[in-house]
Amino acid sequence: MRVVAGTAGGMTLETPKSDLRPTMDMVKGAIFSSLGDFISDARVLDLFAGSGGLGIEALSRGAGSATLVESDRRAIETIGRNLAKTRLQATVHEMDVFGFLDRLATPASFDLIIADPPYVKQPGDRDFTAELLGNEGLRRAIASEGIFVLEHKPGAKLDLHGCWECLRQKRYGATELALLRPI
Repeated sequence: MRVVAGTAGGMTLETPKSDLRPTMDMVKGAIFSSLGDFISDARVLDLFAGSGGLGIEALSRGAGSATLVESDRRAIETIGRNLAKTRLQATVHEMDVFGFLDRLATPASFDLIIADPPYVKQPGDRDFTAELLGNEGLRRAIASEGIFVLEHKPGAKLDLHGCWECLRQKRYGATELALLRPI
């Protein structure tokens, strides 16, 4: 895994030794190509940050700030090493994503929210994608003209709860991306 473009473009990033699923470079490239100049000076929130690859990519491409939220201790340590290697700065929170959204995210504080939650692997697994789409804290945290980029399991039906407009949805191998805007 590497930073695709920008000031840290080409740098290889570490991934934690865990069951986390890093975003493929091709998918990262597609996300940020879709966003174009929107990323410039944007306030970015990276949920389920893993190794920090998406937040770091945003900073490398000119985002004004990035906040990364991850609950896995090994991943947090990896994020720290990746930020040091790229010489980029971000605010990192080691905590549950929903706890962050409900307690720490202030209204309209982010222009871009990116989430790559764990996929449902079998019936009965926790569905983080559905929880995010219905989370009031997430809707409160995004600016009115903000964009929510959601990675999800291909073919999964997204319940937008009448709160999100889908700007674009596209499959990239074992990942599907939805670019959403609050209604």
